[in-house]
Amino acid sequence: MSSELDGGDADDISPISVILPAEAAGINKLSLPNDGVVSELQHHFIRSINSTLSIRQLPSQGLSFQLWPAATTLVNLLDDQRSHPETNPLTPILTASRDGSERRTLKVLEIGSGTGLVGIAAAATLGAQVTVTDLSHVISNLQFNVEANASILAANGGFVQVAPLHWGEAIDPELIGREFDLILASDVVYHDHLYDPLIQTLRGFLLGGGNPKMVFVMAHLRRWKKDSGFFRKARKLFEVEVLHTDPPPPGSRIGVVVYRFAAKQSKKPAIGSSNQG
Repeated sequence: MSSELDGGDADDISPISVILPAEAAGINKLSLPNDGVVSELQHHFIRSINSTLSIRQLPSQGLSFQLWPAATTLVNLLDDQRSHPETNPLTPILTASRDGSERRTLKVLEIGSGTGLVGIAAAATLGAQVTVTDLSHVISNLQFNVEANASILAANGGFVQVAPLHWGEAIDPELIGREFDLILASDVVYHDHLYDPLIQTLRGFLLGGGNPKMVFVMAHLRRWKKDSGFFRKARKLFEVEVLHTDPPPPGSRIGVVVYRFAAKQSKKPAIGSSNQG
């Protein structure tokens, strides 16, 4: 039996079967008359800022345009961190990133943003400067959702910019940047052909000479047994630990697990341990 550090030991589950159901998210369906595409407007109330984020989904356009369960787990953690920092697992990471200064604006990158809910929530709850990224064809919907929540972001000192990012390709520092404090992602490990490109991209940020304190926080809902392959590869390069686990929803054996990835710390030899002439 594999551990949560290997992604868990659940049976294979189709990704499509674990998209967040509409009845669990308060979704209002709207028909777009111009091109016939059905959009779903999902409202997510953030208690700590007393505001509701509005996120447009376009189910017919593919998985990247829909809300996944792990995204709501990260949003709930961000919401709770603002209201109950003393018990929240994100607090040590955020405190270290700010170097003890609550006034310093955090720079956050979200990869595989999809609808952008996590990145927008991070900007609003943390007052952070956030860059949300995904494949080029997802960018227009990401930009729509950022603009739909512009007033909430402004009221809470947050800012979100949108940029394309293709995993495994060279990172354009002028377009995206490298000096981030925190990288966020949710439900990005589900196709094995993307494991290596994702790890290459994480390596570029976490081990590429940027901020040495940068960490990657990923919420993951296990779908395939082969997910463990990603974690085995990742642990060769990064320190990986479990930050938080959601209990399985009714009728399921698995829940969302939140992981922290960081560059491995070099082990310095003990004083006096080296051989002397």
